[in-house]
Amino acid sequence: METLYAALPIVILIVLMGFLKVAGDKSSVITLLVTVGLALFAFHQPLADTCNSFVYGMLKALVPILFIILMAIYSYNVLLHTGKIEVLKQQFSAISTDKSVQVLLITWGFGGLLEGMAGFGTAVAIPAAILISLGFKPMFSAVVSLIANSVATAFGAVGVPVIVLAQETGLEVIPLSTAVVLQLSVLMLLIPCVITYLADPRLKALPKNLSLSLSVGVVSLAVQYLAARYIGAETPAILGSLASIVVIILLGKFIDRKKEKVATPYSGGEILKAWMVYALIMFLVIITSPLFPGIKSALQSVCTSSVRLMIGGQEKVYAIQWLTQGGVLLFIGSFVGGLVQGGKSKDLLVLLWKSVVQLRKTIVTVVCLVGFSSIMETAGMINHLAVALSTATGALYPLFAPAIGAIGTFLTGSDTSANILFGKLQAGVAGHIGVDPTWLSAANTAGATGGKIISPQSIAIATSACNQQGQEGNILKSAVVYALAYVVITGVIVYVFA
Repeated sequence: METLYAALPIVILIVLMGFLKVAGDKSSVITLLVTVGLALFAFHQPLADTCNSFVYGMLKALVPILFIILMAIYSYNVLLHTGKIEVLKQQFSAISTDKSVQVLLITWGFGGLLEGMAGFGTAVAIPAAILISLGFKPMFSAVVSLIANSVATAFGAVGVPVIVLAQETGLEVIPLSTAVVLQLSVLMLLIPCVITYLADPRLKALPKNLSLSLSVGVVSLAVQYLAARYIGAETPAILGSLASIVVIILLGKFIDRKKEKVATPYSGGEILKAWMVYALIMFLVIITSPLFPGIKSALQSVCTSSVRLMIGGQEKVYAIQWLTQGGVLLFIGSFVGGLVQGGKSKDLLVLLWKSVVQLRKTIVTVVCLVGFSSIMETAGMINHLAVALSTATGALYPLFAPAIGAIGTFLTGSDTSANILFGKLQAGVAGHIGVDPTWLSAANTAGATGGKIISPQSIAIATSACNQQGQEGNILKSAVVYALAYVVITGVIVYVFA
């Protein structure tokens, strides 16, 4: 009976959003209330622990998740305000007028780079907004950005998910990183194919789409493998995305070789100013990342806030290192970039408030989602689900190991959180069934990247970026097929080579 109770919040959320098409904010509030009731009466969690658990989840929702979402949307709104989005649109169009090239470049290449450097929703929000500005439909932009924001999330935010997994399990980072890349290898070839097909589903476009997708996929796989094998978890997504961008641009020029070249109407200075927002964001993210440990540790020691809460007799500390926080870096890059582009300080601050108002429903949705997942964790619901699944599957467990990671990301919206929840469990099960713990622990991350596609938090980000609040159910319905196929493929790979 406890397994049924533990699964009930997930079932309710899926039914509300996916079948009854209830808006994301209302669905999340209802699910939160049900979860609180289950925690108190079915799992006998004390009221104080339940309240503190929600507060802990709310803090995680506000910083970094919502803070980064807000600033990602703000960065795009700055470009709209200054009019420089037109320059960027022309730049993307100048690379290629082919839809498949444009969508692959923006979601897989540029989006992957954003994920590798910042993570936490930037790789969904910014590419989706840019696609809409290029004339793509909002629903398409949301779904294709969610699908593209899958593989790269394994090494998002400069490798944090895998680094945390190594800390949780006591395993080495480089073998874990290498195993993750190998488990995602087939999907690195398939996801670009899906993206190009969705962008241009015509039969006559199939040869072009396949050659473009496979070329990009092979380069991504090769570069990510070498980076994971010889450097570690910090750089696979960043280097793989940079290599993909180069390949997409070269192939885009080749595809458009017979088309008449259109001269850019903008000067070099105007182009430089147009890219200033994203250039500053990338610069700030890179210099405050683990790639520059001296700068990172110095900044972290200057300005740190922490909140201490007692949950289940244990003290949980939630610390925020403000000067290296992704949302702060996005704000600085957006605000300073906006000034360089000709915006006025007062107008940019007013624009920030308008961005907050624009995200009011998303704020409710994400706070409730992270809050209920936090309660599920502390009440033992999530672990109960994972143990029940591992017990039921027995020797077939490796086939379902990625599904556990996917459940973790679906609930928490974060590969990192999924690894914290289930990393130790996967390593422990590996010892019982005689499987390499590195391989099975890596499966948690690989599966988590699939769950990211349909995570309610990611969907909330997509709807905000595309101004499609209230359409969360339709987006979930469109994306769930791809997420399920993704997790099944990963499960087969993990099982066959376990």
